Amino acid sequence: MKFTITPSRLSGPVAPPPSKSQAHRYLIAAALAGGGSTIRNLADSQDIRATRRCLAALRAEGGGLPVFDCGESGSTLRFLIPIALVRRGGGVFTGQGRLMERPQRPYLDLFREKGVRCTQEKGVLTAEGRLTPGIYRLPGDVSSQFVTGLLYALPLLEGDSEILLTSPLESRGYVDMTLAALAAFGVSVTEIPNGFRTPGGQRYRPRAVSIEADWSQAAFWYASMALGHPVEPQGLNPASAQGDMCIVSYCQRLRQSGDAALDVSGCPDLAPPLAVIAALRAEERTSLTGAARLRIKESDRLAAITRVLCAMGADVEEGPDFLRIRGRDSLAGGCTVDCCNDHRIAMMAAVAATRCREPVTLLGAECVAKSYPAFWDDYKSLGGQVYEYPGE
Repeated sequence: MKFTITPSRLSGPVAPPPSKSQAHRYLIAAALAGGGSTIRNLADSQDIRATRRCLAALRAEGGGLPVFDCGESGSTLRFLIPIALVRRGGGVFTGQGRLMERPQRPYLDLFREKGVRCTQEKGVLTAEGRLTPGIYRLPGDVSSQFVTGLLYALPLLEGDSEILLTSPLESRGYVDMTLAALAAFGVSVTEIPNGFRTPGGQRYRPRAVSIEADWSQAAFWYASMALGHPVEPQGLNPASAQGDMCIVSYCQRLRQSGDAALDVSGCPDLAPPLAVIAALRAEERTSLTGAARLRIKESDRLAAITRVLCAMGADVEEGPDFLRIRGRDSLAGGCTVDCCNDHRIAMMAAVAATRCREPVTLLGAECVAKSYPAFWDDYKSLGGQVYEYPGE
């Protein structure tokens, strides 16, 4: 889809969608409980459909390894691999976009040590074998999703296991969400130095749960507020375990004068909205550091942020694992930018366009459906002026 956004003032209340991260975790726990659970406030998105589709494949009867179509969802892929090994003796995993290019090495190395056959060829990952209780060593600085996958699977084994982290754990907030979801469904995990202990022989218990509003999506409305728009995000839990709730404190820091350095290693999804705010901090300099993992998202997100904001007239310098941004009063606009099939780049561009002097055209704007299908409806309800080209 091709949209042209005319700069406008956003204002009014807006309710961010339910948390995609929490929904993945509750859906998986409910499936492992075997039925009887109720999940309230469950929204639809491409990533959530991928998890539901894969859980159906996990439950389906039949010979041979089940096939899991994970779409473009990294959470679905990495959460389900160890679960499939425990429940079905493995599976064949496929994906779309850049998903199968994203690193799976921690699992590949780990499972080979455990006698599990694990190969990845031509965009298809095949894992075959059974996990056994024991010690599982993982790097903590590649993705917390690997830790979450094991935390779901290991309690189902007959004996006790430990996850030992060989490097510092990044995105700790996402692991906290996992621990909270496990506890809600009756599964016990103990934190130990440099890792976690999971008693074996556990059962997931059916529960009634409700999904919170998503702080990572709300971050774009907080960015709008920081740019001077009287937007009012509603329905968010101020005591949430979601790590992206730190958007509040990061926005407060960026509202202050003077140079700022923000570490996004624990909240990489916040880099796009934070980059927009930084691009419009007139004459102030901002660094976003600890951002190497952004290169392996739906796009090379460091490159995409730089390319899109610079096309609009921002001053952004890209490094291997950082962005350096010098703020300006406004952006020129008057350009066409590609959203890079990345939902967060599209939402970033939409917020940045409100402070441009000329209209901005977005290519591939429909990619917001991956996580926030109602984004454009919400944007227009707040006063955003969007022209959608028929048939494009």
